[in-house]
Amino acid sequence: MNVIHSIWAFKLKHFLDGMVKKFKARFCAHGDQQLEGVDYFKTYVSVVQWMAVWLMLILETLLQLKSKQGNVTAAFLRSKLEPDDKVFVEMPLGFRHQGKVLRLKRMLYGHCQSPHAFWKCLTKAMVAAGMEVSKLDPCLFIGKRVTAVAFVDDILFWATDDAYINELVTKLQEQGVLLELEGDTTGFLGVQMTKPETGLLEMKQTGLTDRILEALGLDSKLVMTKMMPAQSKPLVHDEFGELPQGSFRCLSVVGMMLYLAGHSHPDIAYAINCCARYMFNPHLSHKKALKRIGQYLKVTRDKGLILRQTGMLKVDAYPDVDFAGLYVYEAKMDPACAKSKTGFLITVLDCPIVWVFKLQTETALSMMEAEIIALAHCCRELFPVVDIVKEMGKVVGQIWSLCTSSCTKTMPALLFWCRLYLHSLLQGTSTMLSRWFGFVRRFTSVEFIC
Repeated sequence: MNVIHSIWAFKLKHFLDGMVKKFKARFCAHGDQQLEGVDYFKTYVSVVQWMAVWLMLILETLLQLKSKQGNVTAAFLRSKLEPDDKVFVEMPLGFRHQGKVLRLKRMLYGHCQSPHAFWKCLTKAMVAAGMEVSKLDPCLFIGKRVTAVAFVDDILFWATDDAYINELVTKLQEQGVLLELEGDTTGFLGVQMTKPETGLLEMKQTGLTDRILEALGLDSKLVMTKMMPAQSKPLVHDEFGELPQGSFRCLSVVGMMLYLAGHSHPDIAYAINCCARYMFNPHLSHKKALKRIGQYLKVTRDKGLILRQTGMLKVDAYPDVDFAGLYVYEAKMDPACAKSKTGFLITVLDCPIVWVFKLQTETALSMMEAEIIALAHCCRELFPVVDIVKEMGKVVGQIWSLCTSSCTKTMPALLFWCRLYLHSLLQGTSTMLSRWFGFVRRFTSVEFIC
């Protein structure tokens, strides 16, 4: 009989401003003592794509929807073990008896399979309450009156009336999913959302910004500030540069900045992605780059992402590429110096929902190759956006035509790539290009090209 050790986990839950909200204590199991393939098989848990959250927030401002945020109390304990599963755990410290252990009937925090089991439990409860699971996102639930998204145990609801949301919450509680409503969407996953005026939504993360400044040692009022998060000169590997000095942990700061850039500060996305490339072996120049971003955040602490919809539904994509941008600055023997950078922005109703900056994995031999790779990367994100906008359009009872509006910025570029592709056939370099071009053409020929 395999008896899993147990432990008490104590945690503080904070408000957005950093103040303590509640003290939490959880009885957890040591899941690392379970054997894969013997004690458990599936461990993953689906979470909603932020693209779907952005889209629902835009629709909230456009259609003046009501929103509620809910948290599932003791979420992982809601899922039951199968009758044939025998899981034994030590009794909790302070309640132990000699020679006795616990046989679980429900999941515990710490079990490897508990996240997956809770996701199945939540999905089953949503379906029983009359909701349908989206074909594009398994954590997007669509009903006749209510739309909901789930991020593990945090759930957002949207409807035209609060009574519809309360009715759905009551049905979920009848299915054993106990929800604690916490007001509107403000504070979802640490993002503060305010509506200064009608049709406008402002998103901030002042609490996370303060923690970043404190970790960098920039919380003093005497610290110099910067008006730009990055220098005009690219950040390079600096293999033989001076080693970093100081006490702050680069990996922890980069993680917090990446979360900040992906939710409320897209203006630092380029700068922090450049720093993240070198965190496996940071040098003094990389640490200075992180501090520069912190000095910029000190100026823009009270600023955030503003969503202002235009009222006309359209999906626009703005791809761009920097061909071998590090070749002049990086060491010539470093393979990364010849790689290009991809950057693109996707907007719905002129509101940004996807922004990406990354180094291409392939080494493009010409500007044409780099641009086609960048277009393919952009379209890989664009097509799901178009599909989910179509699906949400049916939910709100509007017929939205996307055949022309979704390509206002992509189609001219696509026609330009077609001419470049024909030129590449004459140059004898079509093997890689045809693979990327075929991906783009396979989807656009069906929906966008008439």
